[in-house]
Amino acid sequence: MAIDMPAADAPSASRPAAANPSSVTDLLVAAKTPVSDGVVTLTLARPDGGRLPDWAPGAHIDLVLPNGLTRQYSLCGDRWDARTYRIGVLREPAGRGGSAFVHEELETGDLAGLGGPRNNFRLAPAERYLFVAGGIGITPLLPMIVQAEMLGVEWRLLYGGRTRSSMAFLDELAPYGDKVTVCPEDEHGLLELDAWLPETPDGMKVYCCGPGPLLDAVERRCAAWPPGCLRTERFVAADQDMTSADTSFEVELRRSGRTLSVARDQSLLQALGDAGVPVLSSCRQGLCGTCETTVLDGVPDHRDSLLDETERAAGDCMFVCVSRSNSPRLVLDL
Repeated sequence: MAIDMPAADAPSASRPAAANPSSVTDLLVAAKTPVSDGVVTLTLARPDGGRLPDWAPGAHIDLVLPNGLTRQYSLCGDRWDARTYRIGVLREPAGRGGSAFVHEELETGDLAGLGGPRNNFRLAPAERYLFVAGGIGITPLLPMIVQAEMLGVEWRLLYGGRTRSSMAFLDELAPYGDKVTVCPEDEHGLLELDAWLPETPDGMKVYCCGPGPLLDAVERRCAAWPPGCLRTERFVAADQDMTSADTSFEVELRRSGRTLSVARDQSLLQALGDAGVPVLSSCRQGLCGTCETTVLDGVPDHRDSLLDETERAAGDCMFVCVSRSNSPRLVLDL
């Protein structure tokens, strides 16, 4: 998965590297390979050939590009290869510079910064899996398929795209035979979700990644399912159904011994930054998970696109770039 920020977010998206340079490691672009119409993969390695941090299916990295932009990409290579990462990058005609730079200017031998990896889309144990991918949303699902196959767990993949030529990694999926159903829209129309998603999951977990309309349709179809049976990962933030207007609130920073006021027209992340409290952030849309912060007391007003309903109800963490407070005071582990 790749997240290409809107223009208004582009300046702030480059701040993690400047704000916390020790969190970013230089990587070498070891290979750049076209894999379908509009999609290239990058193979990334340490310049000294050393070991990279371990990761698990569903993980993504921050890629700090030489032009200063930071974008998030799902890891889609071999998790057992300790010395390279692979990501897939879709050329977004309506994007704001990240994918265009990768496709048009980034070359083999160039350096890019690494943040992470982080994982907000972990593969949980299940009796069986259904993976649903739309376009470049196939990237986080590839390692999950490998994991399920290795464990001997039953799985199926429903993979949609605009055209067959635009759908990446079909060659890698071909050996799985009829476990994989490929449905280009120009050949088959939209994915027939009703035929794939039963009324009750019966031990099945569904992992879905793709464009917003696909995820919205899957979420509607699975709305009556128990929590945790459906996990989604989005390219852009979901529309939020705000039940109340923004209000000011106080935030206590337990470790720092400070109390700050957050104005109604100010984000919590902005208030922390204005007070000189460093919090690493990237997407500023509640998508990437970089700014996750532990909540010690109070009731967060979750506005992210990451937590499920059970995690939101627990109230023990929040993403400070977009989320606010439903109580007059929050206490954070900062």
